[in-house]
Amino acid sequence: MKSASQTRLLAVLLAVLTLAAMALGVANLMQEAAFNPPTDGIRWSEVDGGLKAYIVPADTPGGRAGIKRGDVLSAVTGANLQPADSVHWSEVDSGLKGFTASPDSATNPTNHSVIKQGNLPAASSVRVKRIASLERQMEAIGTWQHATYTIERQTSTHRMTSLDIGLILEPSDRTDYQVKRMIALVYLAIGLYVLFRRWGAPKSIHFFVFCLTSFVLYAFHYTGTLDGLDQTTFWLNEAALLLQPAMFLHFAMTFDGEATRRELRGLGVLVYLPALVLASLRFASLRLWAPTERLQHRLDQFDYAYLAGFYVLAAIIFWARYRSESKPLERQQLKWLTRGTLLTVAPFTAFYVIPFLADWNTPGILTKIAILSLILLPLTFSWAIVRYRLMDVDLIFKRGVTYTLATAALVGVYFGVIAVTAEFVHNNLPGLRSWGLVAAVIVAGLLFDPLKRMIQGRVDRIFDRKRFDYRETLIDFGKELNAQTDLRTLVGSIVERLPQTMLLTRVAVFLADDFGRFNLVASHGLGDNVRNRPLDLGFLDFSRNGEDSHIYFEGPHALLRLPDGQRETAISLDLNYYVPCRAARHEGRGKSTVAVLGLGRTGEGDFLSSEDMVLLESLAGYIGIAIQNAQLYERLTRKALEFERLRDFNENIVESINIGVFALDLDDRVESWNAQMEVMYATPRAEALRKTISEVFPAEFVQEFDRIRSEQGVVTLYKFRLHTPAGEARTANITVAPLLNKDFEAVGRIILVDDITDRVNMEAQLSQSEKLSSIGLLAAGVAHEVNTPLAVISSYAQMLGKQLRADDASQARLQPVLDKIIQQTFRASEIASGLLNFSRMGTVDFASTELNAVVRETTLLLEHQMRSGGVAVLTDLSGDTPIISGNRGKLQQVLVNLVLNAKDALQDKGSGQVKITTRRTESGAAELLVEDNGGGMPPEVVARIFDPFFTTKSTPKEGQRKGTGLGLSVTYGIIQEHHGIIEVSSVVGEGTTFRLEFPAETPDGRQKKASAKQEGIEVNV
Repeated sequence: MKSASQTRLLAVLLAVLTLAAMALGVANLMQEAAFNPPTDGIRWSEVDGGLKAYIVPADTPGGRAGIKRGDVLSAVTGANLQPADSVHWSEVDSGLKGFTASPDSATNPTNHSVIKQGNLPAASSVRVKRIASLERQMEAIGTWQHATYTIERQTSTHRMTSLDIGLILEPSDRTDYQVKRMIALVYLAIGLYVLFRRWGAPKSIHFFVFCLTSFVLYAFHYTGTLDGLDQTTFWLNEAALLLQPAMFLHFAMTFDGEATRRELRGLGVLVYLPALVLASLRFASLRLWAPTERLQHRLDQFDYAYLAGFYVLAAIIFWARYRSESKPLERQQLKWLTRGTLLTVAPFTAFYVIPFLADWNTPGILTKIAILSLILLPLTFSWAIVRYRLMDVDLIFKRGVTYTLATAALVGVYFGVIAVTAEFVHNNLPGLRSWGLVAAVIVAGLLFDPLKRMIQGRVDRIFDRKRFDYRETLIDFGKELNAQTDLRTLVGSIVERLPQTMLLTRVAVFLADDFGRFNLVASHGLGDNVRNRPLDLGFLDFSRNGEDSHIYFEGPHALLRLPDGQRETAISLDLNYYVPCRAARHEGRGKSTVAVLGLGRTGEGDFLSSEDMVLLESLAGYIGIAIQNAQLYERLTRKALEFERLRDFNENIVESINIGVFALDLDDRVESWNAQMEVMYATPRAEALRKTISEVFPAEFVQEFDRIRSEQGVVTLYKFRLHTPAGEARTANITVAPLLNKDFEAVGRIILVDDITDRVNMEAQLSQSEKLSSIGLLAAGVAHEVNTPLAVISSYAQMLGKQLRADDASQARLQPVLDKIIQQTFRASEIASGLLNFSRMGTVDFASTELNAVVRETTLLLEHQMRSGGVAVLTDLSGDTPIISGNRGKLQQVLVNLVLNAKDALQDKGSGQVKITTRRTESGAAELLVEDNGGGMPPEVVARIFDPFFTTKSTPKEGQRKGTGLGLSVTYGIIQEHHGIIEVSSVVGEGTTFRLEFPAETPDGRQKKASAKQEGIEVNV
């Protein structure tokens, strides 16, 4: 530890050195401004016979005049044109062109007269063997004056030739000097800033001396006046050039701690040995040896090689330390040091040092870029040293400098505005002289505040870079927080990012539960003994504090006022700051504390500044909103999952029931459409949703729906005939009910469609079967009872007819009567036989039957009868019609009944055709179609054609028999015996089609169902 007297002595010494350096820098600048000798821009070396050019930059007077590297200068002739005649000269092809030089410009042409080479003004010629004589001759000629160089040049044939080359001497280009002076001021300002900011920090004194040395290096320049000031400037600049690289390398070697400084203490001394050697060589070259230009140039090259080499070595050391460092603070500092050093060393070495060592002609723009890169080094060094040490004292100093600069700038702007406004009023509005000044003051006063804010913002951005960096970090962190919706990940991100951003050693997040109690949910730097024990966090009560307040515990003495349990908790947490994270209440009144951030000190043991707390409170607002959003998202996710589960459950119920269900909104648009509706109505859900009911359903349903729209409650349409888009006709019970919300308000309608088509068909089948069964039993009894008397009547009538004699006229009259009795008994017997067949009292034998063969036999049997009736029979028999199991005679009887019925239907037309078709269905069954093009049947007839004793045949004429009405009933019974299906479709005026389907015979000889339909009749009109 340094004593107070040592500290004061060191402060006084640094202050004296700083003030002396600044005073010498100002004196050097003034001397340089007063003395600017002309130059040709060429680097000469002394050789036998004159001066030899070894560096000839292209953008210098010598380079533009055509002087080349290797040329030997023997004499210089100058035209002694005085400034009083206002004529200066420029080189042209034929000689010199005269132009007038204004005091502030050398390129202001006034005439274009050309003086021939032989008509030059009077001139004086001087032979040059030393650089000093060349400099004296150029000073005698003057700036912007014409000079003629006598040059000895070696040609391609290795012969020497003498040339006279004219050029215009220009003032020395000292732009680089001004840039270096600006860099010197930056070094000095940053050094002072760091020194005031971190006086007691490690390496702060070293860094300030380094900055002061850099100020001398870049601000002091040798002018050539050769007086005491110039000599002092030269040697101080040389000393700074030799010390600065060594100090920089020493800084790099000892940056990371006391242990490293002890290990490298011996090497630290060796770092300065090259500087001592180079200083000795420079002194010997000037005092003991001949100080030739060539020798001085070589020593300059050694100096810059040494400078660049030490810079590169320091960059390598910083990079190696950065890669191996594990501590976050040192690693962060080393990262900036490495970057700043590389960004400085790379362009400076590549564009300045290497071309200087190799005597290359480098473009001026690259040289300026290399010099400007030097400013990055002090900026990054100051950033690395002060980046994470933030105290309110620093803020006072920083803001004092800031407001001083801002006030000075504003005062200048203020009086400038007043002066300009007053001058304008004085010259243009003479009648407002005094009032104009008052107006100027008022205008300046109005402009003062916005100008102050503008300048203050710019100055803050320059001198308060850390604050803006925090704000950028805050914005980036806020964006990340807003994008995070998982609460656990969010709090984990908070305790991870805050220590990285502010280098805090301990961070904790306390989350409020539903009862307002806080619980530790995430932490960084806290021990397991804290996380695994119950915590009494009652002191986190922000209801007594202001909206933007925070709790601050400076040390253990600040915890004495807390109850015992809370004090033990606060001591175990060892956190100094508790910042509330607030968010708006759900009910919209005020804000609630949803979480609390607990923060400790920095890695160096520093407390946070008031500026840090302002930024942290702003960040706490982001965190509070993000946590509330994450909690709301979590609740919403749970609600959504619950709603999704309930919706899936309800949808499963709706989808599972065997009833079509769809819902309409108040605009009669379909909002839901279950799977049963897709199957029954043959319309996919996607084609039905969001369409109006008139776009989905046929007009008759829409008409019925409009009719019952105004009725209240539930309305049912029983056995409604609904035609589907697939061309089917379905029978359904349709129930329409209002769709109500939880407030019992109608939001639409729900329609239940119960498809009862199969049930209606089954009922019809059962009714038909019951009817036929009862009639069959009756027919069997009647047939047995009637057959006996019919047989007796028929026998006696035949016997009586045989006994009558033909020659007896009275008996001959009785013969026709007996014939009619016998005919009617035969007819009655046929009816009885038909009744017996209808009742199926006999047994039927089944065998493998080819349906095509049955068709061929039947058509051959009926060929004569059909031809005599004028009816054509066409057949279309498919070769892949399957074999069925059936009774050949019964099947032939079915086909005969259908063909004869078709013939009877065509009798009224006098001609027509019957087409018989066989084929295999998609399900593998055998299908038989009997089609005619007769007059067809109305729907009411089609509905009864299978009823027993129902016939449409006309009253028989004499000698003809009327149909019994049992043919199709018997046909229906035979089809049932064969487990088949019979369907009839008829259109009045177009014809009738009977479709029969029989199951194919299986390999084991058993029949299988031809389709999923029940056995029976399906009638399509």
